[in-house]
Amino acid sequence: MQKTMELHAALNDFKRSQGDPRRFPGERRSTAGRFSGLDDRLVHVAPDGSIGDYSYPLSGLDGIERSRFGIDVDGDARWFDDEDAEQRYVGDTAVVETTHTVGEATCVQYDVTIGRLHLTHVAFEGEPAFADDVSLLACVGFAPEGRAGRVGQLWHGDTVEVHHDAEHDFLAASTEMAVTGQVPERFAELLAAEPTDFPRSPTDDRYEEARLSPIVLAEIELTGSSPSATVATLLSDGDDRTAALERVRGDVAAHADHEAVLEAGREQARDRLPDTEPDVPDGVADLRALALLRAPTGARMAGPEFDPFYRYSGGYGYTWFRDDAEISRFLLETDRRLGLGLEEWHAKSTRFYVETQLADGTWPHRVWPHNGALAPGWAHGRVESGESDEYQADQTASVAAFLATYLRRVDPDDEQVREALAAALDGLDDSLAADGLPERVQNAWENMTGRFAHTAATFLEAYAAIARAPVDDALATRAREGARAVYDGLDGLWVPERGCYAMRVDDGDVDDRLDGSTLALAAAHRAYDALERVDDARLDRLTSHVETTIDGLYRDPDGPVEGLARFEDDPWRVQEQDAAKIWTVTTAWGAHAAIALSDLLAARGREEAETFEERGRTLLALVGPGGPLRRSGGYLPEQVFDDGTADSATPLGWPHAIRLATASALEEPVSSALAGAEESAVPRD
Repeated sequence: MQKTMELHAALNDFKRSQGDPRRFPGERRSTAGRFSGLDDRLVHVAPDGSIGDYSYPLSGLDGIERSRFGIDVDGDARWFDDEDAEQRYVGDTAVVETTHTVGEATCVQYDVTIGRLHLTHVAFEGEPAFADDVSLLACVGFAPEGRAGRVGQLWHGDTVEVHHDAEHDFLAASTEMAVTGQVPERFAELLAAEPTDFPRSPTDDRYEEARLSPIVLAEIELTGSSPSATVATLLSDGDDRTAALERVRGDVAAHADHEAVLEAGREQARDRLPDTEPDVPDGVADLRALALLRAPTGARMAGPEFDPFYRYSGGYGYTWFRDDAEISRFLLETDRRLGLGLEEWHAKSTRFYVETQLADGTWPHRVWPHNGALAPGWAHGRVESGESDEYQADQTASVAAFLATYLRRVDPDDEQVREALAAALDGLDDSLAADGLPERVQNAWENMTGRFAHTAATFLEAYAAIARAPVDDALATRAREGARAVYDGLDGLWVPERGCYAMRVDDGDVDDRLDGSTLALAAAHRAYDALERVDDARLDRLTSHVETTIDGLYRDPDGPVEGLARFEDDPWRVQEQDAAKIWTVTTAWGAHAAIALSDLLAARGREEAETFEERGRTLLALVGPGGPLRRSGGYLPEQVFDDGTADSATPLGWPHAIRLATASALEEPVSSALAGAEESAVPRD
């Protein structure tokens, strides 16, 4: 059954967004605002101060679907509806500060999410002229188990409990609170042309309706010389009502002032974020974005779920093993260079991959990050019975490359990882054809099948990583042979007329479109070069490929943004725009590829190395601090329209990790490597 509460919100957005050239009606966007939550709850704070949960992938609980805050001045409701309110993170924490202007007064809102608890503290700056007659209004629509119907409210005096079956959500305040229920949209309202605004006027219908509703309207006393109050919401799986009530009451009382809320955020940041500030501009923002998306298991969802009905996409609130393992590997690279103290992150990622590996040594399309259970997908060919090309072999290769690197760099005595690598090698070999290229599978962008250069790149890197790992000799020999086979097989994808490697071969036909994912060939060859020398002819081809791909996909439209498209003639989510959109993933990938190629060229003493380093720096600046693709809060959205409008999952974890690793690599200039170049030396590996 579809989640009815999500449907109500989707229909309201559909009504508001129809005809907008840069919006897809019915989505739940996070392209503006900030997120709070470094544990198993993720709460979005919109620029107008409204909050909503994106927590299900991380905790299995739905929480708040919608909300609205404001003040009541002598019976007159003044809602915080300014979508341009000033908003920022407080220091290096995940505390969100939103500043509202209410008439002549200024009201500051602080939001922080600690575990499954969220705190919203609202305080006036100074004493407003209407201090004697003002109270805080909070209209909060919960969605226990995604439900709008068959939901009930329990009023425990100073606390409200909203529940369906397993999920129970609580609301409490630090001061006196008066509560009424709010009836959700009725059928006629759902079918009406205009959306329904909340809160509505008091119910004039059956008296019990307001108690059988997910929506709570609370009027909360503001106290003190600078009137303030704290509102707390707690998500619970319903095991112990008494314990949940005690916790939410105790926590809201303990955080009754803004300094207590700020200190809770500081303590959380000290506990959940690296102890050492990365020596990379905006590195804290990258790590915070990655931490926001991370479940207690160590797995990350790709991005906040903005399209729960799969209306315009296949969903984003899942763990893809490709994205997650690439993030893990980039973080491991960065941690080794900068000493960030991410050992617990690496270990949890490793355990998650070992525990979710399938019996045939591969990994499935996607899983739920909070428990590793199989999630809905369209590429579960290895889970289904029979042979199928609906399988993304690059996901298995990406995990194998990380596990091999972990075994070599972090814990060479981890027997479970060694066993997982042996099984993964079987899975890789099973997908490798006699010509040295992976068989027909789905691609990285998940929109076509064929025999892809990107998949081959991930196989080359995985085989090379396993061959270098502390595994038994027989396994290392097999991996080395696999790496050689793929290295030779790539010749079958070379397109001399374009000076690049083809996107794919499909039923014998060469699809020579430029594809951003093929930029992975640069790092893959760098990994291979640490095992066996990349010959000069291949290095020439690789140089031509990276240059041709970056030049061909680069877009500098008549607008505030520039960067790399995903692939030639990409039609996805362009709306009324004529050209393919710019993607932060491919732009960051281009920077990383240019730097990886620069390393290879520097190891040969070739002067083009400096040219590609500069190219990498230029691309990296587009996704770096102050860059046109970087958004408020330091977030990187997946895509942007030519007019600068952000679109799709925001923040997206993958480009944040690529950017952080590439920026840390650039701390060592290539000129120093050129000065003492040695054969097969890889200075920034």
